[in-house]
Amino acid sequence: MGNRSSGTDDAAARPDTDVQAGADVALPPLPWRLPLDPAPWWAWALFIVPFIAVPALNSWLWMGARDFLAVGLFTIIGASVVRVAGGVVLYRVEITATALKARTSLLVRSLAWQDVDDIEIVDDSVVLTSGKDENEINGIAKGQTAHAAAVMRSIRDAADDQPVRRSRPRPGIGVVFVLAYLVLAVGAFLLRWHLL
Repeated sequence: MGNRSSGTDDAAARPDTDVQAGADVALPPLPWRLPLDPAPWWAWALFIVPFIAVPALNSWLWMGARDFLAVGLFTIIGASVVRVAGGVVLYRVEITATALKARTSLLVRSLAWQDVDDIEIVDDSVVLTSGKDENEINGIAKGQTAHAAAVMRSIRDAADDQPVRRSRPRPGIGVVFVLAYLVLAVGAFLLRWHLL
């Protein structure tokens, strides 16, 4: 669930893809897991490569002041790749009667239905507007975007009479992978030069 700023976005310039409020849709049993496309092979490869390449590069570098800078730079670049690629690979969206829960690599976020002001389809993604924030759900299986948006609209309308249950973002499993990556990347350099 990506978070986009809507400050400069002109609603009139968008295509008219709002989900109809009165559309009849058969609700699936809740909690319902949104049908997402499987992660592409390159996303898995992009996720795995830094775990091998960065420790190998860090253990190969010679000892010196510039090498410490290079080790830090390689480690930061690799961590960024792991974080972004992990967001593609480790992604799940679950719809409950009270909230929409999105699991990415680093965070598990929850958005209460009462906080959602509008639901629309933009470029094969479902965008949930909450105040000035827009939460984009992409990667929905082909041909399922309109159905998913209609289900969300119906559940959101039904949630008006229920108590609001808000929760803060919590760490996802990707945090463990990023920490493991950092240990491997820095540890390879320290072990190679007997600093550990």
